[in-house]
Amino acid sequence: MFLRMVKGALFRQKGKMLMIAFTIALGASLATAMLNVMLDVGDKVNQELKTYGANITVMPKGASLLDDLYGIEEGSGVSDQYLRESELGNIKTIFWAFNIVDFTPYLNTKARLNSRNDEVELVGTWFSHYLNLPTGESLNTGMINMKSWWDVSGEWLTDQDENFVMVGSLVAGRNNIQVGDSITIDIGGQTKELTVKGIFDAGGDEDEQIYAPLRVAQEFTARPGLISRIEVSALTTPDNELSRRAAQNIKSLSIKEYEIWYCTAYVSSICYQIEEAVTDSVAKAVRQVAESEGAILEKTQLLMLLITILSLVGSALGISNLVTASVMERSREIGLLKAIGAHDGAISGLVLVEILVTAVVGGISGYFAGLGFAQIIGRSVFGAVIDIKPMVIPIVAVLVSLVTLAGSVPSIRLLLKLRPAEVLHGR
Repeated sequence: MFLRMVKGALFRQKGKMLMIAFTIALGASLATAMLNVMLDVGDKVNQELKTYGANITVMPKGASLLDDLYGIEEGSGVSDQYLRESELGNIKTIFWAFNIVDFTPYLNTKARLNSRNDEVELVGTWFSHYLNLPTGESLNTGMINMKSWWDVSGEWLTDQDENFVMVGSLVAGRNNIQVGDSITIDIGGQTKELTVKGIFDAGGDEDEQIYAPLRVAQEFTARPGLISRIEVSALTTPDNELSRRAAQNIKSLSIKEYEIWYCTAYVSSICYQIEEAVTDSVAKAVRQVAESEGAILEKTQLLMLLITILSLVGSALGISNLVTASVMERSREIGLLKAIGAHDGAISGLVLVEILVTAVVGGISGYFAGLGFAQIIGRSVFGAVIDIKPMVIPIVAVLVSLVTLAGSVPSIRLLLKLRPAEVLHGR
């Protein structure tokens, strides 16, 4: 009998029930899309930000100490501390190897340009380097990936361009250097004539430098197999209290805290593991980049959370209006049920079952529509597929149930106030 009454009510008011289902589906679809994107957006945002530079710098211990104490940077000629090029592949053997997106070595030295007294900084690096890793895998890495936003006139170098360089825009402007010109580099009395293959505008200190393939710089400075520093681009988790404590003093962590920190992709834990993999190295986070990534990620997730909340509030208001209108239309039917002895609890249960059945239909439809919306957002904003998170299903189910119940409260209160005598006499 109860089920027949529910079925009859659903079919008699199919127009309103469809509107309720549509309202629920709209809220569920937005919640599904936002939650899936929010749970997957961390890697996507980090991946986007990685195209704008490294967030970790690795230096020799001696050079790092000089930099901390006296502000003397690598390549200044004061420190003779170097890292080994042969250990670069070790970076991809750490616990968070898959979070290492890219890395590039540098060898910095001072040089004279075209026999002038003014010194410029010559930087040797990888441009597009194929590296065999200790794990048996291979990796393509280098400056072209790390500095993809540079504005380059001419062409990028390759690692095989032994007689070519790239010149920063400020150096080129001061010395009237054009693409295709020949320049003379003098390091400690040893000179070499090189051709300018490209002029770049990086918008930073790099515009004061000249870049050459790493092997050329090593041979020119008689430092085979040595590098001054490494820039690493890694996907990281935003810092929290635990990571900040670890960055200040690892020994202050308990064993359990240490395990959590070590097994989480904080920038400090990745730096620590790089130091374990590269001999006599100090890995430091580029704080401006790392903190900006965390702030952008938090704001993006907060925005999506607010959109989810607002969509659900809108759905609750829509459901409230529709269900209240439905109860008012059925006031005579409800009054008759009360008159023949039906209790308020039974009548309220009947209305709630009708709404929940409609909510199930709307929630399921909205969930699958939300998966489509998530992919549209992923493709249009991040240019990537959004991974479907199974944990979103129970979350959306709970949210839909709560929103449906919240939207039904005003109509249930109206239902409880109905007096059989009044509604049956048309009052």
